[in-house]
Amino acid sequence: MPTSASVTWPPSLWAATAPAGPALNPLEGDIQADVVVIGAGFTGLSTAIHLRESGVEVVVVEAAEPGWGASGRNNGQVIPTLAGHDPSAMVARHGEAGERFNAVLRDSAQYLFDLVRKYDVPAEAEQAGWIQPVHSPGRFKLAEKRVREWSAIGAPVELLDRAAAAEMLGSQAWFGGFWNRTGGHINPLALARGLAEVALKLGATIHARSPVGSMAREGDRWVVRTAKGSVMARALVLATNAYTGEFERGLAPEVAEEVIPVLSWQMATKPISDNIAKTIIPGRQAMSDTHRELYFARWDARNRLVTGGAAVFPGAGGNNLRGPVGERLKRLWPQLGEVSFDYVWSGYVGMTPDDVLKPQVPGYPRIHQLGPNGFGWVGCNGRAVALSISLGRELAHATQGASLSTLGLPLSEPRAQPVQGLLRRIAPFALPLYRALDAKEI
Repeated sequence: MPTSASVTWPPSLWAATAPAGPALNPLEGDIQADVVVIGAGFTGLSTAIHLRESGVEVVVVEAAEPGWGASGRNNGQVIPTLAGHDPSAMVARHGEAGERFNAVLRDSAQYLFDLVRKYDVPAEAEQAGWIQPVHSPGRFKLAEKRVREWSAIGAPVELLDRAAAAEMLGSQAWFGGFWNRTGGHINPLALARGLAEVALKLGATIHARSPVGSMAREGDRWVVRTAKGSVMARALVLATNAYTGEFERGLAPEVAEEVIPVLSWQMATKPISDNIAKTIIPGRQAMSDTHRELYFARWDARNRLVTGGAAVFPGAGGNNLRGPVGERLKRLWPQLGEVSFDYVWSGYVGMTPDDVLKPQVPGYPRIHQLGPNGFGWVGCNGRAVALSISLGRELAHATQGASLSTLGLPLSEPRAQPVQGLLRRIAPFALPLYRALDAKEI
């Protein structure tokens, strides 16, 4: 019988509320498949589902359990944009491949919600839209630019003046913004576990609690090895993102060293009374504004505001964030009164800055061909929920020989971050810079 022994979950709202995941066995012995996928987060599970929809044999090997990493720890906002780069930037960087990527990203939120509906995944999905309000008058020009660029390629975006933003958000704290109707939010761990169930029902094999120690091309096959077994396959997808190298330092070091894993803290309030909740983001959209420090919030299915924060010294279990983030929520929505949190947890965000001397400039996703029929990506930079599902589809097509000139995969060579280990330790100290830049008008 399958077992699900011994994985420690973060003390998150999602771990407390998501349906139980499937019982899975570790990998033991030597097996074969057409495609092997490393990592059972959103990208890996989406890849497996799309392969099985085409009748392709696939084995997924996961170090912990489906959704244990960033896929099950994030805020659950479904956002069809990058953190700081508009469509023109992707085209300038990658040409026609950037145009195809923009189309994938544009449709990524809609695709996620359609997939959830198709397979009836119990993910607490609410496609209420996503709002990006601006936190200073001068930043309204950012909203105008983003609406102009995304409208030009067919995204359902709309500019919000200050009055419209205040009505949608239930707060006078912002100066307008824009929104995308296809966005929304989900319970991310419930989505990950639900996608694992879908993949299994379609005939995929998933092995849990099996950290991969190495992946290598041997002859005309990929061989993935764990402590107790191996998978030999024609094609490979590396879907470990910020956790590449966290369990086994020797796994894909050329990829692991180009991403800086940065702790992101998530927080969920106690349930808010209905009479107050209906005055705060009454349409239940997801919201993340233009602060570099990241001001964000969304409702969950139990009337909790799910938000988060950052600190140079977060304290044990993020306790140092409770007071400041509570005060922030009171400033944004005074009708809340005193704020307390039932859940505080953290997980890694995969950051891939181009210039470590400019940490305020968000990175780009980095998508790689790792060898014949071998692909992977890192660098969600805080926007992976929607994108990872659609990239899983694209990666599945790539492993089956689809022409790369038809896919939304702007490929690049892995490029390590200089002194990556040091950057990981000092990353929180960029917070004062972010705050100083946020305080300046543009």
